[in-house]
Amino acid sequence: MRKRKLYIGILSASILFYTSCKIAKPVAMPAVKEMPYAFASTDTANSMTVIAWKDFFADPYLTALIDTALHNNTNLLISLQNIDILKEQLAVQKNGMLPKVDGVISAEGDHYGDYTMNGVGNYDTNLSPNINSKQHIPTPFTPDLFAGFRSSWEIDVWGKLKNQKRAAVAALLASEQGRRVAITAMVSEIATDYYSLIAYDNELKIVQKNIQLQSDALEIVKVQKEAGRATELAVEQFAAQLYNTQGIEFGIRQQITETEDQLNVLLGRYPQPIARDSDIIHQPLPTVVIAGISSQLLIHRPDIQEAELGLRTAKANVAAARAAFLPSITLTPYVGVEAFSPSLLFDAGSIVYGALASLTAPIFNQKQIKAGYAITNAQDKQAIYNYQHALLNGFSEVTNNINSIQNNKASFDLKDKEVTALTNAVATAKDLYLSGYANYLEVITAQKGVLESELELVGNKKEQFIAVINLYRSLGGGWN
Repeated sequence: MRKRKLYIGILSASILFYTSCKIAKPVAMPAVKEMPYAFASTDTANSMTVIAWKDFFADPYLTALIDTALHNNTNLLISLQNIDILKEQLAVQKNGMLPKVDGVISAEGDHYGDYTMNGVGNYDTNLSPNINSKQHIPTPFTPDLFAGFRSSWEIDVWGKLKNQKRAAVAALLASEQGRRVAITAMVSEIATDYYSLIAYDNELKIVQKNIQLQSDALEIVKVQKEAGRATELAVEQFAAQLYNTQGIEFGIRQQITETEDQLNVLLGRYPQPIARDSDIIHQPLPTVVIAGISSQLLIHRPDIQEAELGLRTAKANVAAARAAFLPSITLTPYVGVEAFSPSLLFDAGSIVYGALASLTAPIFNQKQIKAGYAITNAQDKQAIYNYQHALLNGFSEVTNNINSIQNNKASFDLKDKEVTALTNAVATAKDLYLSGYANYLEVITAQKGVLESELELVGNKKEQFIAVINLYRSLGGGWN
């Protein structure tokens, strides 16, 4: 009967152990779509390469602003702290693979009843002739003193701890790529605001020049009115145009103030003047060659590298979750001195040591482990979709920015010709008006047209800079 019960117990334990050791099957993951080889092709012989921002931006004022921001920008300082946190978490994972050793000093005491196993045993032991006086157990209160080392070490047979470490490494690398994403975005934002600020300066000059021209025209028409060659309506029309242009000036001044403040925030400092160039029309664009740009340049984008590392993190977590189905082997050795009397604690006879090896297999918490495994697989799919989205978004951004550079350049050339033609038209209209061959409305229309076209020319040049900056950012921002 006893043998039968023993066999049933062994069989039951074996079944439970087998069930707990049954590892989950891998889950099929979606595939990542391949990218086209290149974005665009022109007649230029060279192709875009990875260039650091200090070499890409030639304006010394701009590079000084970016350098200041790299040291003072609050968002970057926060990201640095996040990296430090993940470094410490990685250190925790690394140490988790090593044996845990604790220095232990403990003291406890027990009062055993007369009708307990320990109470009877201690009493009987003290009556034995086989022990000396040092070996007498204190009764009825029995202390137990220990000083030594206890260790615990989970042997990573199935790679669970190793995969957890890999996940922590990938998370750290992803955070560093995240910081690169923040730097790239910050550099692009500073450059965009900088060239916008120069554009506003040029717009202000254009408006002030036209205010002077319109003021002169108003004085002329006033003189003509006094001479009977113009009407009060003409004077009012010229005055209204002047007031409108003067209102535009204050709007531009406000945009200059807001852009300077925004730049100072990015630079991590309180409002102060921004040193800058004074001309945007004749300032050369950063050199970008868009001939046959290979889509492989997208791998330099920090956000794509961050997404790829996120994918690596997720896969390592899945592997660790699969290993959780398997039993863990733990060694718990100890060594030290133990006695029931302080005077005997450091006696040679008080030295103790031992070890316990345990094999722990999950049995009744299978649902929790399965749920954890399902969660990690869902996170793995999320990482794949996130990586796919980063590739699609990056490819789309590069394509749009290439077209934007080409279209803005063609538009700028035509707008430049328009400004030249309208400037000549203003002079012609003025001469014809003074000669009596044109009316005042033609002069006002010509002045309004040249003001609008000059402002649009500056805006178009600003858009060229922004398109080049965006292409540079979309191709990785100079990170190698």
